[in-house]
Amino acid sequence: MAVIGFSFTKMIVERFSPVKGKISINNNVGVTSLEETKLDINTDKKSLKLSFEFTSAYEPKIAKILLQGEVIYLIDKDKAADVIANWKKNKKLDNSILEQVLNNVLAKCNVEALILSKDMNLPPPMALPKVGIKQ
Repeated sequence: MAVIGFSFTKMIVERFSPVKGKISINNNVGVTSLEETKLDINTDKKSLKLSFEFTSAYEPKIAKILLQGEVIYLIDKDKAADVIANWKKNKKLDNSILEQVLNNVLAKCNVEALILSKDMNLPPPMALPKVGIKQ
């Protein structure tokens, strides 16, 4: 169906040491919990609240960006029970739902992580486009 809501619940950026030498930046994102939530917008749909965590780890132990939040996902009533049961049993989501949710989370978290890295004088957590001029 569709992502209809997004919010951050926690933003932490820590710098442990000066930025020098070779740095590797590891980004990770995942869904940490799922539960049904009540929204009075449509009677033939249900809404699910999915919590997420996004991290950018600057190695070797230079800095860390942690973003946590929630996504509200609208789904058909008949599919909602299956999704919730599968999450409780396996901690897994249907690929189509996971794709939509994670793409939405990444779009927002990458921008926020870029802003936070700039504010803390850290390299950007993802490769930025560069211009190459041929001689």
